[in-house]
Amino acid sequence: MVLALQRSLSATLSKDRVNQVINNQNDMKKVFFPLSPLLLLFYLCSCNNSNTGTTTQNEANAVPEVKAVFINGDSIHYVDAGKGAPIVLVHGIMGDYRTWEAQMDDFSGNHRVIAYSLRHGYPNKQILDSTADFSINQNVRDLTELIKALKLKPVHLVGHSSGALVSLLTTIGSPELVRSLILGEAPVMSLLANVPGGDTLGMNFGKAITPAIEALSKNEDEKAVEIFIDAVMDDSQYFAKHRPEIREGIMANTVQLKGHFLYAKGELPPVSCDELRKIKTPVLVLQGEKSPSFFNAINSELERCLPNEVKAILPNASHGLEYENPTEFNKVVLGFIDKN
Repeated sequence: MVLALQRSLSATLSKDRVNQVINNQNDMKKVFFPLSPLLLLFYLCSCNNSNTGTTTQNEANAVPEVKAVFINGDSIHYVDAGKGAPIVLVHGIMGDYRTWEAQMDDFSGNHRVIAYSLRHGYPNKQILDSTADFSINQNVRDLTELIKALKLKPVHLVGHSSGALVSLLTTIGSPELVRSLILGEAPVMSLLANVPGGDTLGMNFGKAITPAIEALSKNEDEKAVEIFIDAVMDDSQYFAKHRPEIREGIMANTVQLKGHFLYAKGELPPVSCDELRKIKTPVLVLQGEKSPSFFNAINSELERCLPNEVKAILPNASHGLEYENPTEFNKVVLGFIDKN
């Protein structure tokens, strides 16, 4: 009865086609530097601020040094700014620590802020082939060890999109590590089972991105990215209306998207309402005013199931919450953190 998103995705590709893509990538030695297709608007405003040099804290728009920590057998890169109660920022699929440039200055004013690149994100150096683990659960293990390795606990955990799901699962598995939790439209697709018409919402989204997965399997990256981003943003012209140089810059950075759908088969770990009811951590659920309806339905279920929850709707934003309306995002998130 229940249509988890991964069920509709795993059936879209033939075994031979997936194996062909994996075999083609086994010999890849080039390291890709992923740039989320969901970061288009953000990079239009901040693409000139992505250098990684070290500056003093007194300089305007100081750029923190990029550091690395060795966890779970690999190096994970992060930036670390400010002092005070720690905030850890967790980006979504195909993003990296630069996703949060519009938050770093505001958040680090009174807090220690850590923005890291998930496994396979820029500038991490993992070899990208069929043996790599692109699963959400691997990202949960990494986040758990990152918090421990940097001696941060307990932290204010801020996640966006699949990064919000990673943050939620980390809180469920290791509640002692998390002081407060901010969820920016986590794709907890299993919750749609409890929503009238939820199966249809999940199925419609699965159908919308199925052509993107098929295009990825044939290495038609530009077509895949356009379909995927338009579906997630619920705007059929979202990708096309951006400048050619912006679109071109994304095309070489689709590895995380490929890994998630072709290697990890689009699987998203299920979360039940019973699991959510056990969370004692204060939770802020964020929603974009213009976000797709299935995110709204999931957020409604999070509201119903979480015992210690606050919800905020960001005006003039779709799924790209922190970079479509960073002023309101920062105000709401910092206000919640300061109360907890």
